[in-house]
Amino acid sequence: MGQGKKESNRTATEKDRIGIKRVKGENFYRDAKKVKQVNILRGGHATRDAQGNITQAAAYQSKEKPKARIEPNRKWFGNTRVIAQNALSQFRENMGAKVNDPYSVLLHRNKLPMSLLKTSDKIPRMQVVENESYSSTFGPKAQRKRPKLQVGNLEELVVNTVESDAKFQDRLENEAHLQTEPTDYVQEAREAVFYKGQSRRIWNELYKVIDSSDVIIHVLDARDPYGTRCKSVEQYLKNDAPHKHLIYVLNKCDLVPTWAAAEWVKKLSKDYPTLAFHASVNNSFGKGSLIQLLRQFSILHKDKKQISVGLIGYPNTGKSSIINTLVANKEATKVAPIPGETKIWQYVRLTRKIYLIDCPGVCPPNPEDTETDILLRGVVRVERVANPEQHIQAVLNRCKPHHLERTYDIRGWDNDAAKFLELLARKGGKLLKGGEVDETAVSKMVLNDFMRGKIPWFCPLKGDENAGESGKEARLRGRLGEMRMKRDRADDTTESEGQRVADDESATAAGESTDFFAFDSEADTGSADEDQELEDGADVANSGLKDNPAKKRKVA
Repeated sequence: MGQGKKESNRTATEKDRIGIKRVKGENFYRDAKKVKQVNILRGGHATRDAQGNITQAAAYQSKEKPKARIEPNRKWFGNTRVIAQNALSQFRENMGAKVNDPYSVLLHRNKLPMSLLKTSDKIPRMQVVENESYSSTFGPKAQRKRPKLQVGNLEELVVNTVESDAKFQDRLENEAHLQTEPTDYVQEAREAVFYKGQSRRIWNELYKVIDSSDVIIHVLDARDPYGTRCKSVEQYLKNDAPHKHLIYVLNKCDLVPTWAAAEWVKKLSKDYPTLAFHASVNNSFGKGSLIQLLRQFSILHKDKKQISVGLIGYPNTGKSSIINTLVANKEATKVAPIPGETKIWQYVRLTRKIYLIDCPGVCPPNPEDTETDILLRGVVRVERVANPEQHIQAVLNRCKPHHLERTYDIRGWDNDAAKFLELLARKGGKLLKGGEVDETAVSKMVLNDFMRGKIPWFCPLKGDENAGESGKEARLRGRLGEMRMKRDRADDTTESEGQRVADDESATAAGESTDFFAFDSEADTGSADEDQELEDGADVANSGLKDNPAKKRKVA
């Protein structure tokens, strides 16, 4: 460059122009952006020749239509999916009879007109006041002659009046029961610790598990199945997610008698498929039945690569322990004998086609539950309760005295909680200064023993305890928390060899009664590859021996 010239005045070479896209009409006075704006303003007009004839029509000005051609399809001439009204009503009746059956599965829901099958039982209410005002219906300014009424004659009006009055009286009685009598004290607010398991975070985790699962396992405590049953979750699944399968698992069945577990399985099986289970990596019960049931569910969903099985329920019911038992790994999920150990949901692989989802324990709010009920169900950690000694009386009411005597080796408290705590504290040396009893420490110990199974207790079905058993059979079976009593030597000398074999067979049948299969046991339960994926294949193969201890008894 010459002297006195600047770099900005340098003319662009051909090399510098490479890669620059020029617009038609761009010059020294107008850049590309300005040219585009001018073209937009000039647009919308037709192009004409010297004679004024249109050579190119403007946008959206041409009247010439292209020839439309519909693609031919063989479905035009095939049969359409039509159904007669009587066939539809018959199918609706058959569907209504099976829709509430927990043992019937709808395979192809998307191919059925479910909106036509569902009929609402509620009569649609006509919003008369919103559609037509009172003045336009009655009075001198009425615009129609006859008002729309829900009754056709006086008899129907009388019947409707009587029914509405009966409903009103029932509502008054319910309100009267809810009203409390005036007292000279005010009910103390419930401690914040008793609202555990009801936070928004827990419910979000629960709905994540429900939305991500194809099969829902509701884990119940075999000692108190009704108390650990989440009715609100079941209602949600029934109304909003009827395509998801729900099954019950009675965990901790080793803490209750065999007849009690069998009765609960029989009772709950009327609602949903139910299995008795004992979570243990080395000595489990019901493991083979549960894996077989999950495999049958995976067979029903062949269109999916894998199915997800979510475990929900109250805190400290053993959801994480069941997962560790199924995968035969103690470290698959974190477990602890205290509630609230599982904080978030987590996936665990069982087989190539079955995945398990662990969920934090949820405790639906129930106004009928007291603080004692919530504490004894294992929802709350005992060390966080302010006054645990006030819940000991409920423990004494639920447990039998001879079980407490055998557990703590004390006697003579006469169903008095204060006296019971004093005897137990002096026996264990839990005293304060001056020889005063440390009731708080002793109460926490008793409550922990109660929830962790050291004190035998359970809630039997009403009227079913020892039903259909003779005194000798009940004595041989034993009570809760006791070992089965041995036969008398005199009975052994009198009984014959065949009678003993018959007793063993009946005991084996009684042990198999709690091993419940929800579907056809002859169905295909999985391939050989899935068996190899399970690390505990030998345990599954021998689950019959482990699930039924009565089979191990030797015939004398």
